[in-house]
Amino acid sequence: MAHDILIVDDEPDIRALIDGILADEGYEVRQAANSDQALAAFRQKRPSMVILDIWLQNSRLDGLGILDAIHREEPRVPVVMISGHGTIETAVQAIQQGAYDFIEKPFKSDRLLLIAARALEAARLKRENSELKLRGGSETELVGTSSLIAQIRSAIERVAPTGSRVLLTGPAGSGKEVAARAIHARSRRADEPFVALNCATLNPSRFEEELFGVEGGPDPVAQPRRQGVLERAHGGTLLLDEVADMPLETQGKIVRALQEQGFERIGGATRVKVDVRVTATTNRDLSAEIAAGRFREDLFYRLAVVPLRMPSLRERREDVPALARHFMAKSAENSGVPAREISEDAMAAMQAYDWPGNVRQLRNLVDWLLIMAPGGPADPIRPEMLPPEVGSSAPAMLKLDRSSEIMTLPLRDARELFERQYLEAQLLRFGGNISRTANFVGMERSALHRKLKFLGVQAEDRAPVS
Repeated sequence: MAHDILIVDDEPDIRALIDGILADEGYEVRQAANSDQALAAFRQKRPSMVILDIWLQNSRLDGLGILDAIHREEPRVPVVMISGHGTIETAVQAIQQGAYDFIEKPFKSDRLLLIAARALEAARLKRENSELKLRGGSETELVGTSSLIAQIRSAIERVAPTGSRVLLTGPAGSGKEVAARAIHARSRRADEPFVALNCATLNPSRFEEELFGVEGGPDPVAQPRRQGVLERAHGGTLLLDEVADMPLETQGKIVRALQEQGFERIGGATRVKVDVRVTATTNRDLSAEIAAGRFREDLFYRLAVVPLRMPSLRERREDVPALARHFMAKSAENSGVPAREISEDAMAAMQAYDWPGNVRQLRNLVDWLLIMAPGGPADPIRPEMLPPEVGSSAPAMLKLDRSSEIMTLPLRDARELFERQYLEAQLLRFGGNISRTANFVGMERSALHRKLKFLGVQAEDRAPVS
């Protein structure tokens, strides 16, 4: 979609000249002759950029007044000031009030186009950065109280300030990118860029352009210089997401770039020096990939200075309630609808499910439940409202048709059946942790051990992490 540029100047010839220059480059252009027309056009449709004359005849506001009004309404729209009677003091004032740049009349068309392109690019980068911070603000915390996630948190706290490279392994959807963002947020680079390159979705032919960027041509307007992710991440952190999908030839070049902390842009001869911390993720066995000749061993050792393995959600079932409630609150906030309560029996059914898609699948399910589960906002989500593949994994304790089985048994057998199913369900909820299960059901730990042994319930005694 073409950028929409609003030209504000009291001279029709100047407006027509700028209009022609920009239109020839494919921009959509609108014109205004005074402040009232300019603000009306601005409010009717937010432009991508404004080119604004400082001195306006027969106008209620001058250019600086319009600049102030525009930035009160939308500070992210770049404004380039122009004037044929400007002074250094006027230019400085315009920049201080938020203008992107200042051009004196008469100006060359090449300079106008160059500044316009730079202003639009700067606005795009600012917008992407603010969106990244918005997304990243809630995605730098690992939710849960399980011993496995506690160990990951502890490792992140130790490694984050060091600047060491970290390789995060684990199944898809287990939270590797969240962990990478947590490392960046707790590092000395937290105020610098966090840039992610998804190697799994990138066309192999574009890897080197995305990594190293492209040098500009003789005409910077027609062939502008384009930064790669290494350059954009300068001072901060670069995440190579699913790094095993990177082509072998590119792997060799990234090894050199990591070793020298520098590279050349595609088509360039100048060495670009960067200071970048690299983290990487993969859901593959890199040892097997190396043995098969698909991954460079030297790159592995450069990336895996500190290896961290993210557990699957099945390995930390006791975190399902905390994660589900966290995602429910986020989903409700994002969609503008009230959050739904998830009943304890529905939560137990969710904890019994294996979650092949891990945390990402749980998040998608919660989004679906908020919108699609029967009932109103005040009605709790019950096991029968869960998708069939999740509800079918519920412990027998939660099945709605169990009464007929119990009613055919003597009291002692019925009590044992109930206790066995009840304790199996609770052990699932707490990931096999005897201490937490005992605390929840109101029994001494040793008494619960004896009861489980009597009922023939197998349980792995896992002590909690303090």
